[in-house]
Amino acid sequence: MDFQLSEEHQLIRDVARRIAKERVAPRAAEIDAKEEYPEDIFAVYRDAGLLGLTIPAAYGGSGAGFLALALTVEEVAKYCCSSGLMLLLTALPTQPIVLGGTEEQKKTYLPPIAKGEMRAAFGLTEPNAGSDAAAIQSRAVRGDKGYVINGEKAFISGGAVADYVTMFAKTDPAARARGISGFIVPTTTPGFTVEHLDEKMGVRGVATATLCFEDCTVPAENLIGGKENEGFKTVLGTLNSVRPIVAARGLGLAEGALSYALDFARQREAFGGPIADLQAIQFMFADMAIQIEAARVLTYQAAWLVDQGRFQRQDSHMLSIAKAFATETAVKVSSDALQVLGAQGYMRDHPLERHYRDARQLMIVEGTSQIHRVIISRALLDRDLVYP
Repeated sequence: MDFQLSEEHQLIRDVARRIAKERVAPRAAEIDAKEEYPEDIFAVYRDAGLLGLTIPAAYGGSGAGFLALALTVEEVAKYCCSSGLMLLLTALPTQPIVLGGTEEQKKTYLPPIAKGEMRAAFGLTEPNAGSDAAAIQSRAVRGDKGYVINGEKAFISGGAVADYVTMFAKTDPAARARGISGFIVPTTTPGFTVEHLDEKMGVRGVATATLCFEDCTVPAENLIGGKENEGFKTVLGTLNSVRPIVAARGLGLAEGALSYALDFARQREAFGGPIADLQAIQFMFADMAIQIEAARVLTYQAAWLVDQGRFQRQDSHMLSIAKAFATETAVKVSSDALQVLGAQGYMRDHPLERHYRDARQLMIVEGTSQIHRVIISRALLDRDLVYP
């Protein structure tokens, strides 16, 4: 069992670390305060070749894989969770095309993402369908000119800046999950609108949006995979494979929070010396480190599993374990790090209040912590996860 990163992975991590320190960190507070998409950070990613890590080389990406993306997101999220989300959004909307798209769809829609010429969003969640994704109400009906789509998607990250949306709608409403199909919808399509942007607690640099599809007609060749009623399998494969990247956002955020609090504790004096010399504080840091290192192993393992093609039902519990643990670690560590700073941690003079706000999103997106516990418990009951 080899826990050593390859030379390629180390190189990618080092590039991401440099970008995170030199370009992302100085902008993090401003990105949050202004609530504006950081085009300059996107340009840095593009110029560094970081936008196509999970896109196969045959379609313009580097094909470096999900572990490479996890390492990149981890480094960036130490300073800015929004900037980490931007990288995740190179994989989430494109993975349905990678997994289920036709050859023509892959050639058309993947290279522009890898080159930074286009951006995409993933449209699944609706106002009345979140964790129960099979309950989506959007409809797609085959017509003379293709598919006519009607519906609404909610809380769509990056939807306001996307050039196309990979979205899912019912083509057979009576069949629940088995009646779902995927579509590629350019945002210039008549009938597509960004209805409104949400006012969020955190991760403010990448807006979430409500997207409306009103008699929105796309050609038949925009049906993902060219076959109806096969979208739910693509949805599950996509969500499973991207879960380690959400975990990496939590891992990086936790590392950043600990590092900042530790530097503060070394300088802040109380009771005759630095508070870092107090055993009560030391034990808090030790607990943070334990959680972070456990989250790291789970996150890297999960990303490795995806790179091995192991993201189907029999391995999904390991992806859920990584996602749930790493994101909950982010919340716990950012909370404890803020506690170390006391009243100062609660103020915007320090990044920990932002880390805490940003972390709280991670336990909800890409499946809530409760949904992941359902997946894990089912694996135990079905003997996919056993302890002989």
